[in-house]
Amino acid sequence: MLTKLTPDTASLAQNALPAVLNEDAFWPYEPKSMEECGISEMVLESIILQVFLGVGTLTGRGITDRVRLSFRIIEQVLAQLRVRQLIAHARPAPLNDFYYSLTEAGQKRALQYQAVCSYTGPAPVPLLDYVLSVEAQASTFEPITKKQLIASFGHVTYVPSWLDFIGPAINSNAGIFLYGPPGNGKTTLAKCLAACRGEEVWVPHAVIDDGVIIKFFDAAYHQPVKQLAGSSGIMTDQEHDRRWVRVRRPTVVVGGELTMDNLEIRHDPRSNTCEAPIQMKSNCGCLLIDDFGRQRMEPAELLNRWIIPLENRHDYLNLPTGKKICVPFEQIILFSTNLQPESLVDEAFLRRVPFKIHIGDPSPEEFTELFRRACESFEIAWRPQAVEELIMKVYRRQNRPLRRCHPRDLLYQIKCLCAYREERIELRSDFLEIACKNYFGNQPVAIRRSQPAPQGLGAGQVSIPAQQRPPLVQPMTQNGPATSSLQTPVPQPSLTQRTMGALPMQSPMSSIINPS
Repeated sequence: MLTKLTPDTASLAQNALPAVLNEDAFWPYEPKSMEECGISEMVLESIILQVFLGVGTLTGRGITDRVRLSFRIIEQVLAQLRVRQLIAHARPAPLNDFYYSLTEAGQKRALQYQAVCSYTGPAPVPLLDYVLSVEAQASTFEPITKKQLIASFGHVTYVPSWLDFIGPAINSNAGIFLYGPPGNGKTTLAKCLAACRGEEVWVPHAVIDDGVIIKFFDAAYHQPVKQLAGSSGIMTDQEHDRRWVRVRRPTVVVGGELTMDNLEIRHDPRSNTCEAPIQMKSNCGCLLIDDFGRQRMEPAELLNRWIIPLENRHDYLNLPTGKKICVPFEQIILFSTNLQPESLVDEAFLRRVPFKIHIGDPSPEEFTELFRRACESFEIAWRPQAVEELIMKVYRRQNRPLRRCHPRDLLYQIKCLCAYREERIELRSDFLEIACKNYFGNQPVAIRRSQPAPQGLGAGQVSIPAQQRPPLVQPMTQNGPATSSLQTPVPQPSLTQRTMGALPMQSPMSSIINPS
């Protein structure tokens, strides 16, 4: 499954050629026989018979599309099943094919297989092939340069000085603490970090080991890509093992719902199949632990579970059969929390998560810029006077902190209000007043207190005096600006007395990050 790259194209095997032309370190070539599939005939027979049991009559090519193996292999298996009188021809089909259906003996055999394991998805790949794929695709990680980092942040705005914070953290391939108030675009940051390592990887639909099928592909985290061509664009539809799917580098986000069960192989006793844990699904990508410290388990319990994988870059998992397997632990781990890291973990774990980045609130200028870009996304005429009045009445007089999600959320309130009144959507003060009453309600205004600079956070901690901190521009979530935390209010001149610095605008949906 692992192809080696060599400059001598004449010496390349036919199966290695697609990997070279697509600049891939790993290419799942299409198996030509059952031996190359890496699974037993009994496993494939179980899947095929259960497909017939659930669907009824199906063509040979229909089975091929469901099992994701070549028609040549499926045709041989169907011929054997027909000889054993487990299936029979129902009627002819186009392209020299037939419709097949189960016989009475085939139904009994399918029910027997179903009692053992009721998996009917694409044929699994051997665990060893998956391990080799992760090692090959993770070994291609090269140090990220400043140009590459800028390219990965192309859809967000930033200032050059902020790149010095995140660049070393990415190249370390170690854990990163994103601490401070919740909702400051940490998910978008994780996606940008995943994009830095390359756009696409291969993942299997399912893996098998010791007779246990582990479902791997998850549509919630794995986004398939349609085009298989490389940067050269020479080959666009090469033959590949369809048991594998090409996806964007995964970004797995979990929050307060995380439990210890999510970190282990989960076995379903009814179907007798398993589900891969989140750290396995995030291999070759990013894993963001949001709201760290607020899970239903103690932080120390989670950290003790991962302290060895973070050090050795591999993890041990237990199968229902009692066998222990070793899988790669190759991803960028980000811990997002609104608590101080030293209050959650001890020094031993902080040493294994050496980079800590603080994310703060937006300034009034940034808030105004977010409003302007949110107006562009909603196709609303921009009126800065209405936003300036909003900041004075709702935020400064009520001592309410600015949040990056407020421009998007308030404009959505206005959109719903105008749709109800059958009026034109406009950025007006009376509309904003109604939107604020609906949005904030009777919510008490939080008291903003000054926070002392964290001490002793280990390597990667940068302490900059407040008066010397440059405003840094932060990425936003896909649907709009993210929220931020409470900070000490700093006396600011009015917006009309300020001259906002020019920000390179790549997208109307962007925001600001202030590392401290």
